[in-house]
Parts: sequence; structure tokens; C-alpha cells
Amino acid sequence: MCRDDVVLETSLPLPLTGRGKVRDIYDLGRDLLFIATDRISAFDCILGSGIPCKGRVLTQMSVFWFDFLRPIVPSHLRSAEFIEFPEQLKPFRSSLEGRSMLVRKAKMIPAECVARGYLAGSGWKEYQAEGTVCGIRLPAGLRDGDRLPEPIFTPATKAQSGHDVNVSFEYLSNEIGRELAARLRDVTLDIYRRASDYALGRGIILADTKFEFGFIDGRLTLADEALTPDSSRYWPADKWRPGGAQFSFDKQYVRDYLETLPWDKRPPAPALPDEVVKKTSEKYMEAFQRITGQSLQASASHG
Repeated sequence: MCRDDVVLETSLPLPLTGRGKVRDIYDLGRDLLFIATDRISAFDCILGSGIPCKGRVLTQMSVFWFDFLRPIVPSHLRSAEFIEFPEQLKPFRSSLEGRSMLVRKAKMIPAECVARGYLAGSGWKEYQAEGTVCGIRLPAGLRDGDRLPEPIFTPATKAQSGHDVNVSFEYLSNEIGRELAARLRDVTLDIYRRASDYALGRGIILADTKFEFGFIDGRLTLADEALTPDSSRYWPADKWRPGGAQFSFDKQYVRDYLETLPWDKRPPAPALPDEVVKKTSEKYMEAFQRITGQSLQASASHG
């Protein structure tokens, strides 16, 4: 397991513009400072335990993918190199380095853009009941974990609290306009195809993933995070067995543990046993190393 201090919350002498399930966001004027903590959420609840090095994995994996995807779509990333951060942040190196990035402010589009290449999660549940995923009719007889004939775009409304809600392409078109909805669909599927081909070459299936987009200076821009184990389902290709739950590099391991508890999925969420914390940290680290081929950048205090 990653040997690192667990950061559950930051408190910088800067305007805090948001504290999400994982990220603390500060306003630096022209830019925002995104800090990925080691918080983990499941069923839209923040759990009582942190996952060592999770925030570093999320930040550095997003940086890798932002660079990889640059030929397709620009990102909001300005820099993740601490040496390039403003002077006012220098005293906080130990809590920022490796887990934070400067990003440009964007006018965000209120939608989650989801690409699915395999049947899993909420898509599998809807398919069992209706034979569809977000209104898209799929062939009969598919199993949990099956590969879809073609990747599909299944948007969701971005909820400020509670669960995001899967919606149809028509619903999204009515909300934001058909032209923009079509652009989001096309770029989301383009990203998915390229990223999933790359991941498969490293022995990992990208089952599904979600993105957020905004506009910066009038250009459609990829924002928030990209293709991390928090926003994606990653499965080792050599263990893929359709017909049930898959071995996973994402936080499905945590969800599966929580399903064994007499918990009603409402706050306060339980803490996790040490063994679940350790295993989850290892899964995040392995996903990062296998996808990027890189070593995780440590904090200043840990070399």
C-alpha cells in the first residue's frame, strides 16, 4: 500500500469555492486550484475512511489523460507542476505537491457525459428491466459484463446532491440544444474509443467512463477529471468473465463491501476496515501504474 499521509480535508487561506466528494477547490482569481483529497465516496456518501495516495492517483492520472487526449479536445489544465504554482501556494507544498493542479475557469455544461462499451452498473439494471440503457434499445440476451455491439453515449443530469440521473439523448438535447448535445456525444465517444484502445493494449478493459465539459474562450473543453478509477470502470482483461460482477480496479471493491453491511446508504457512512482500505489503495495504484507506465509522484514530505 502507498505509504503516505491521508488527506481528508484541506484548509488553505484562500477563497474556497467548493468541497466535493473528493476535491477541494479554491479560487485564485484567474485560475482555480483543484486539490484531490483521499476521501472516497460510495452511493453518493463520503465514507469515514480515506484511501492512502488516492488523491495523487486521481490527479496524476488525469494529467496523463489530458495530455493523451490533447489532439481530440483541449483540457482546462494549466499546470500540475508545483514549481509553476503561484508564490502564495509555496508554503503548502507538502499538502499540494502531486495531488493538485491549476486549472482555467470554465463555463460548465450541466451534464455528465457517459460512454459505455460494456454492460455494467446502472446500465445493467435498466437493461434487465427494460432491455434498454438510457432509452437505447440493446440486443436481447446480453449478460452482466458483456461487451456492447458498439459504444453508446448515455448522459446523466449532474445532481448537486444525491444520485445523478441517467437521461436520454433527447432529454439532453431539450436541455442544452441538439447541436451541443451532438457535439458532446461525438467527442465523448471519440475519447472513449481512443482511450479504451490504449488501455486494452496495456491489458485493461475500460468498461465505461464519464466526463464533464465546459467552454473556455468559446472552445469546448474537457474539465474536472479524466479517466480515473473514480470516473471509470477498469477491469483487467485477463480476468474478464461476462455473466456477473467483474474484478475491478475502481471503487467497486468498496461498494461490494458496503453491500454486506446493514447500512441504509444514508449519511453518516461507515468507516472501512484496514484490509479494505489497503486493498483499495493497491487497486488505485496498480491502475495508475499499468495505464501510465509511470511511478506515482510522491509528496515533498515523502521524497
